[in-house]
Amino acid sequence: MLKIFKHLSKRDIAFLIIAIGLIVLQVYLDLTIPDYTAKLTESIAEQDKNEVWINGGIMLGLAFASMCAAIATGYFSSHIAANFSRTLRSKLYDQIASFSDAEMNKFSTPSLITRTTNDVVNMQMFIALGMQVLIKAPILAIWAVCKISSTSIEWTMAVLICVLVIIACVGLIVLVCYPRFKKIQKLTDDLNNAMRETITGVRVIRAFNAEEYQSNKFGVTNKTVTENNLFTSRAMGVMMPVMTLCMSGLTLAIYWIAACLINQIPLTDPASAAERAQIIANMTAFTQYALQVVIAFMMLILIFILLPRSIVSARRINEVLDTKTSIVYPKENKHPRIRGEVTFKNVSFAYPDAQSPCLKNINFTIKPGTTFAIIGATGSGKSSIINLIPRFYDVSKGKILLDGENIKSFSQKDITDNISIATQKAILFRGDIKSNITYGSNQAIEDDDKHFRYAIKTAQANFVHRLKNGVRTEVAQGGTNFSGGQKQRLSIARAIYKNAPVLILDDAFSALDYKTDMLVRKGLKEYLKDTTIIIVAQRIGTIKNADQILVIDKGKMVGLGKHEKLLKTCKIYREIALSQLKESEL
Repeated sequence: MLKIFKHLSKRDIAFLIIAIGLIVLQVYLDLTIPDYTAKLTESIAEQDKNEVWINGGIMLGLAFASMCAAIATGYFSSHIAANFSRTLRSKLYDQIASFSDAEMNKFSTPSLITRTTNDVVNMQMFIALGMQVLIKAPILAIWAVCKISSTSIEWTMAVLICVLVIIACVGLIVLVCYPRFKKIQKLTDDLNNAMRETITGVRVIRAFNAEEYQSNKFGVTNKTVTENNLFTSRAMGVMMPVMTLCMSGLTLAIYWIAACLINQIPLTDPASAAERAQIIANMTAFTQYALQVVIAFMMLILIFILLPRSIVSARRINEVLDTKTSIVYPKENKHPRIRGEVTFKNVSFAYPDAQSPCLKNINFTIKPGTTFAIIGATGSGKSSIINLIPRFYDVSKGKILLDGENIKSFSQKDITDNISIATQKAILFRGDIKSNITYGSNQAIEDDDKHFRYAIKTAQANFVHRLKNGVRTEVAQGGTNFSGGQKQRLSIARAIYKNAPVLILDDAFSALDYKTDMLVRKGLKEYLKDTTIIIVAQRIGTIKNADQILVIDKGKMVGLGKHEKLLKTCKIYREIALSQLKESEL
């Protein structure tokens, strides 16, 4: 828990020191008021109007000053909480953005979303509400007890018994609730996951009339979250009646002890009236002191409600921030632009926690400016090869070379500047078409920019010109207002516009018809003559004109060469080809 506070900025720490000073001042003012309450009671007994006005005025002044200190404390606490949560969100975002696919798979997307939102909000609430109480309650309790201990031993014992009852009750409830709070945060991840799955797959759910089935799946998680929240809420709800009972019982005990002390004073004693007035005055002051002690522990209840959940949230946030990225890049940029030669040397690769490697002893070289194709059955390891080139994962054995140099010597900027990729699942971002195609470019361009128009033309994305707003047409989140083929063409246009020496098309033609597929490949050959193009595809027609074709089966190379050669030498390639084309077409 304490570890997370190292992310406080210097300004936040300065505000924290000021807030602590204001809290101490507030406690001093609150505990000074009972002294004047006692004097006010004595002056009333003595019927001294001037003293009544003076003591009453001082009490009002102290109460007003305490109110001002409380407002100022709230102001600084709110600033600290808001700035701290902003810092945490920013650091979490930067950390998550630096994760490789291995770290992403470790946490899962719903969990990372919950940690960035719900867990950060828990920490913000703890600082905004809990920080004041956490600092104020112990100071107030200790100071008040010190003042109480100098008076009647009977009254002091009554307060101590009340405090022990409160501590025992709070400790027991927190002990019972903490495991539940820990479970709730994990269940929140599951709830987000169920909701996210339903929203993203809503079309499939409706198509298969599975609304009730999906609703039941969500209902099970929702019910578990509800039951855990109800349990903790009911347990915490027990605290307030106990606190009220203790407070009322303590007040009754103080009055009863005062009555016993007054009864012990002889009525015939001339000084008895003054002595009784003194006891009543002390009783009034002591009641306020005692209530301050109980209030301090009541404030601690708020902490014990927030603290368990905040501890869990802090631990979950620290897990993300303390996770070291498995892929480390050199800081210095040494390779502004490569020629585009890609070499795999004895490369083997296994996914984290996998029992066996998915790629074994892969060797090939792609010459600059050539087209290299990869084909194989589903799950054979095609995408795994593609994921290794931009270092989404690191090889388990062997090495990958770019222009003869180990890819691990390239900085992240070097790699991203030299490699452009269009993934199998076309990802579009909220904005307009132009911002999606020029994604990642820091330069402002005109709508009729030559390279921009060529990227659209080469990717056969000319449909954008038929839209009402052209390239300024809005794109919904995830590109849901475009068809699968349109999204793929825009994704290819984005990869082309980057103009990197190496262009990777990971099954990026799967949603295109044969004619569009052919036109895109023709455009790539004409417009990107000097670019190394790596294509992963299932269609023989898409890859048969490539300069080299790599055939993968169960993570192993089973063929490498041109189309004509592989038809003669590679049985698996020939089987794939014959399943799609006639002998005469081959």
